[in-house]
Amino acid sequence: MATNTKLHPRNQHTEGYDFARLEAQTPELKAFTISNPSGQATIDFRDVDAVRMLNRALLEAHYDIDFWDIPAGYLCPPIPGRVDYIHYLADLLAGSNKREIPRGPQIKALDIGTGASLVYPLTGQHEYGWHFTGVDIDAGALKSAKKIIEFNKLPISVRQQNQQENVFRGVIKPRDRFHLTMCNPPFHGSIEKASKGTQRKWVNLGKGRSTKLNFGGQNAELWCPGGEIKFIARMIEQSLEFSNQCLWFTSLVSKKDNLQPLSRILKRARAVDYKVVDMAQGQKTSRFIAWTYMNRKQQSSFFRRD
Repeated sequence: MATNTKLHPRNQHTEGYDFARLEAQTPELKAFTISNPSGQATIDFRDVDAVRMLNRALLEAHYDIDFWDIPAGYLCPPIPGRVDYIHYLADLLAGSNKREIPRGPQIKALDIGTGASLVYPLTGQHEYGWHFTGVDIDAGALKSAKKIIEFNKLPISVRQQNQQENVFRGVIKPRDRFHLTMCNPPFHGSIEKASKGTQRKWVNLGKGRSTKLNFGGQNAELWCPGGEIKFIARMIEQSLEFSNQCLWFTSLVSKKDNLQPLSRILKRARAVDYKVVDMAQGQKTSRFIAWTYMNRKQQSSFFRRD
């Protein structure tokens, strides 16, 4: 069982995948388990069905999710890296809350592009007890998310975004208050670029070529016109309208080169505070940006209003 000490210290997966535990919890995983050259148990990560089954086992063993599945063709994200985002968000909120991680359903989180997998709300509500609202423009994704919520009897809400050009508009209601918003934006500018990105990943991993997109994925999950930077720029623009209703706005940024132009956009938006938080998973480094329109006093009082 290979360790990943670069994950967040509170991440349950720093010791790697315990296949003995996972197979005991989800026996169906055994059909997909193989041995790597070192003799360690693993799966073929090019096999979407294998990744889906691994996710099901991880969510059941570590996050008490009794039922989880997604329709064919939808993005099947790797759990350890995704939950890292949640843990770093908890640290971000602690910085506004006298260094204490806030827990419980009074903490509201808005997940933009929650997807069919509902992975952030599922892991986040288990780890910290926050109340999540998942948003997506894809009706099929929301149908899958609702099925997961209803089967597991979870206090998670979902809302549909009906306008392609909107991020927060139309889903944040006048009486809503969110301690944080999060997003894993579509980072390619076209389906062609998404396919090329997948090919580069397989080659870099020494796994040959694959005709499938990385871990599956619908168009809205992987690409949008203008790519990641245009999507996040639109997010920043619309965040101004909800500056008093949301404490921290955040988004993953896949391309480091996009940080500088996004920083300029945030300065023009007059964000009071702006952070770049680096996260490392194995050989990969990812990051998210976070911005707020509230000063330190306002941030602290945001929690006292709960």
